Amino acid sequence: MKKTFIFIISIIMTIFLLILTGCSDNSKNTTNTKKNNTTSNTAKKQEQTIDYEVAAEKQMSKPENGDTIAIIKVKNFGDIKVKFFEDIAPKAVENFITHSKNGYYNNLIFHRIINEFMIQGGDPTGTGAGGESIWGKGFGTELDKSLVPYRGSLCMAMSSLPNSIGSQFFITQAHYSEENESILKRMGNYPKGLLEQYKKHGGYLSLYQNYTVFGQVFEGMEVVDKIAQVQTETTPEGQEDKPIQDVVIETIEVTTYQSN
Repeated sequence: MKKTFIFIISIIMTIFLLILTGCSDNSKNTTNTKKNNTTSNTAKKQEQTIDYEVAAEKQMSKPENGDTIAIIKVKNFGDIKVKFFEDIAPKAVENFITHSKNGYYNNLIFHRIINEFMIQGGDPTGTGAGGESIWGKGFGTELDKSLVPYRGSLCMAMSSLPNSIGSQFFITQAHYSEENESILKRMGNYPKGLLEQYKKHGGYLSLYQNYTVFGQVFEGMEVVDKIAQVQTETTPEGQEDKPIQDVVIETIEVTTYQSN
């Protein structure tokens, strides 16, 4: 996506966003990059009440001893360690942890991977159209303006339908981009403090206040980056961004954090 002129970048990004939005339908859980202007404007109004720097430091910090964490073990790639925000997204955390403990995610694949965006998994069908919550029905988003889809954020995927969150999750992988920052500034919907933290932590701000952030990678982002670089294809069935070679989640181990 690196181009010399911001104008060209803007066109490419717009097309990219439209493509991602267009591939989402009522049957698929997906990470839709279409920005919600209403929530962005609300965030702008509340800029004075949110210290984005303090919030980002808390989000990106390592867990404390005794905190619940999960270790996502990916075959041939390594371990991704995540912490949780149970106080803000209790349903999403309970859903993910319970599924993990029950072995629901064992041997599933990351079925959708887009380098400099995210890696997505948690669907037993491997198509992006399957999976369910531990309650057997979907649930809604749990949003808080202090949690941002920075690089390494653990989020729940969903379709365009209300209360459509099931078992699918994704990890944002995008680095900071000067070109993208320029585009975000021109949009005018993102508070200055938020953009400053994006410059420091990367991520994908178009997802902000649209998808539930319920955890954060605190160790193993090099594994996420390695996964993000695998070759993908569009299958004959029309499934986009699927790895040519399966990227398999062997297990997700839930444990407590203990510093060395």
